[in-house]
Amino acid sequence: MLLKHLPFLDLIRNDLERVEVILREQPPEQHEAVGVAVDHLIGGGGKRLRPALVLLSAYLCGADVDRAVLAAAAAEMLHTATLIHDDLIDGSLVRRGTETLNASWTPGATVLTGDYVFARAAYLVSLTDTVLLMRRFAETLMVICNGEIRQMFDGRRGEGSRQEYEQRIYDKTASLIALSAEAGAILAGADDRTRGALRTYGEQLGLAFQIVDDVLDFVADEEVLGKPVGGDLRQGLVTLPLLLFLEADPDHPTVRRALKGADEVAVQEAVRTIADSPAVGRSLEVARGYIERASAALAPCPSGPYREALEDLAHFVVERRF
Repeated sequence: MLLKHLPFLDLIRNDLERVEVILREQPPEQHEAVGVAVDHLIGGGGKRLRPALVLLSAYLCGADVDRAVLAAAAAEMLHTATLIHDDLIDGSLVRRGTETLNASWTPGATVLTGDYVFARAAYLVSLTDTVLLMRRFAETLMVICNGEIRQMFDGRRGEGSRQEYEQRIYDKTASLIALSAEAGAILAGADDRTRGALRTYGEQLGLAFQIVDDVLDFVADEEVLGKPVGGDLRQGLVTLPLLLFLEADPDHPTVRRALKGADEVAVQEAVRTIADSPAVGRSLEVARGYIERASAALAPCPSGPYREALEDLAHFVVERRF
């Protein structure tokens, strides 16, 4: 489901449609196979959270709308590129209810397509002619990639601390959401206080967003989620619901067996066990705490409909079921 269908985003509905047009553009020199792949990925949906944040912050701060639309498309394109590489690294075959690129393409072709989409994102943000925003894009991509490398080399199957978890979800998710929230302020040439407020809002929102995603990986309807539940558990990846469950019951036999790479029956039983436990509610409470801090961070920003939409978006993130 696209966020643009939610009533509190009526303010930017037309601009989100312009973003969709840019995302689906196919440069004449682009290879046909890449065009088909990108169209498949973009057409698969996605929430369009990042473009919505760019546009709302741009209107809030009085930025040029045409440049904001380009930046919004760049943010979504960067996000799409990270998903291409993530799916290959994780061996995921389904996302948003459709087959991933690596399910039918070779690893080499998948990597190169992801690289191309990264380059397309860089090209789009360059069209804003805003050096600081280009720098922020580059810095954010370094954070995302460094986080993946840290997880590969330092991660331990079935293990991890709360601090390691928060660092991982900041790198993976919150960094790009923070960039998206700050982008409109950068385009508007807003003062450091306003830029910092929107960046803090995005960081807190991004952390909450990923925690809710991790909860949904245990409790969501698979058809609504668009992929099998329990994916993180199968990979031995420790997320907040699992961390909180193990705090209360560190030696639960089924969960420990699933973390060691047990059979699918054990994984599904462990998913049900965690889904029915207080760890889910406790995780959502942590997410709501981040949302409260996100909303509070907007205090220095101008009041009005765009700030209200950012606040409504924050509350939606923690209440969503997809």
